[in-house]
Amino acid sequence: MRLIPLGAAATALFLSVAPVAHANPHILVDVSTGRVLEHEEAFRKWYPASLTKLMTVYTTFRAIQAGQVTLDTPVVMSKHATAQPPAKMGFKPGQKLTLDNALKMMLVKSANDLAMAIAETVGGSEPGFVGRMNSEAARLGMTSSHFINPNGLPGKGQYTTAHDLAVVAVALRREFPQYASYFALEGFTNGVKEVPNINLLIGRFDGADGMKTGFICASGFNQIASATRNGRTLISVYLGTDSLAARADDSANLLEKGFTSQFPGNDTLQTLKPYGPGQDQVADITADICSAKGAHARSETRDETGRMKVLSPYIHEMTHTPNFVYANLIGGQDPATAAGDKLAATAGSTPDASGDVADVPIPLPRPTY
Repeated sequence: MRLIPLGAAATALFLSVAPVAHANPHILVDVSTGRVLEHEEAFRKWYPASLTKLMTVYTTFRAIQAGQVTLDTPVVMSKHATAQPPAKMGFKPGQKLTLDNALKMMLVKSANDLAMAIAETVGGSEPGFVGRMNSEAARLGMTSSHFINPNGLPGKGQYTTAHDLAVVAVALRREFPQYASYFALEGFTNGVKEVPNINLLIGRFDGADGMKTGFICASGFNQIASATRNGRTLISVYLGTDSLAARADDSANLLEKGFTSQFPGNDTLQTLKPYGPGQDQVADITADICSAKGAHARSETRDETGRMKVLSPYIHEMTHTPNFVYANLIGGQDPATAAGDKLAATAGSTPDASGDVADVPIPLPRPTY
């Protein structure tokens, strides 16, 4: 995907005239100290969409740490896993790949089938793994989160907050620094097809090194982003934006502010007290996102040739050829179903070059990215 960054003047003009439909929960945290640099509506309950997959990864890393699985453990695609809605890899029941490759593919493409297969491998079953996810969340202090599946597909009882998402993101970076490279992958290849990371900041924002995007109609376009400069790592969580470009813009602007500004206060993730509205029910912004209104907002982020327009002056074109790591099924299996050959788009929705859904309406079951 080619991005078209706009200059700072254009950005300032846009921000001065663009109406704000609703507040976007967000939070900015320094990883080493846990200090909260900025936050707004950080305790408003939100559907996590594919940001859920960070909790899946954290639970998996904990299992590796406990010696229950290794990165070489085979992940077998079950019928239940292969039946998950898009985004997905489209592998067949019975096919196998290593846990290492499954994690790479899941994080780059946000593959729901691989999230389920990983969960079944690590937890023995989906319910067993989800129980672990919720236990780990409680142990971390994610008091406003609950998970019902490992991939983020929407359902009653699946919710989180910007604060809690920052908690698990910081835990991943602190507890498992040896695995930080998983979140910074520019893409993967099976030797035939290349699949780029749907995180638009990777390779395009100075210091960007993670972490995950997420989308469903009810939550809008969300992003957990991380960047490291001069040994200092910041994590931002931005929820409820109206397009792929907007979530990248907002994340980049917030991270840049974190690296270049001074912030009052000394609250940390542990000391920040719950506040504000939306703590009792999960927000649903479907009417703003999966509607004619939402489609129009997304159309404004494309030029006449369909190329992505970003407004943040801190996002630039990738200045090098993307580095695609090799990831594929365990050898000897049918190459026809290898990575990316089945993009598995839901009827009526068209994935764009990033693997995210760009148009509406989006029929049930709603995809998550």
